[in-house]
Amino acid sequence: MSLQQAHLFYIFMLTGILIGLLFDAFRVLRKSFKVSDTSTIIQDVIFFIITSLLIIYTLFKFNNGVLRGYVILGITFGAGIYFLLFSKVFISINVKIIHFIKKVFKLIIKIAIFPFNLIYKIIRKIFLKPISFIFINIRKITNCIIAKYYKKLKKITINNIKSKKKTI
Repeated sequence: MSLQQAHLFYIFMLTGILIGLLFDAFRVLRKSFKVSDTSTIIQDVIFFIITSLLIIYTLFKFNNGVLRGYVILGITFGAGIYFLLFSKVFISINVKIIHFIKKVFKLIIKIAIFPFNLIYKIIRKIFLKPISFIFINIRKITNCIIAKYYKKLKKITINNIKSKKKTI
């Protein structure tokens, strides 16, 4: 293997490492956010396109577009090294960072919404409580009236049933 081929082998090892990083970036997104099956398919297609473009770019930039065995070995070896040594650490650190950012963002939203919630509670207390008080009392009064007429109606129907039995 010549010095130029060794140099190209290391370049394609770096390409393999970049592909591993890209793959793990998509894995971090999937672990950090709920994604549907459709979005997973879309992410896979995006990964494939980016990876293909990266490989084609490095092939044409550094090897005049020639695909050789050491190119495939370099990419495979680089991705393998990345997955064996760095993948778990990269994923765990980035998932923790994203979860922390999500918590901070939720806290900022809660702080931003707090004045509006306070105003809503005050308005509800001032305007809606008296209205609900009126409706509750109207409901109680109508229930009492209905109950009173129901008792009378029940007595009338019981008396009608008794009187019909006597006539039979």
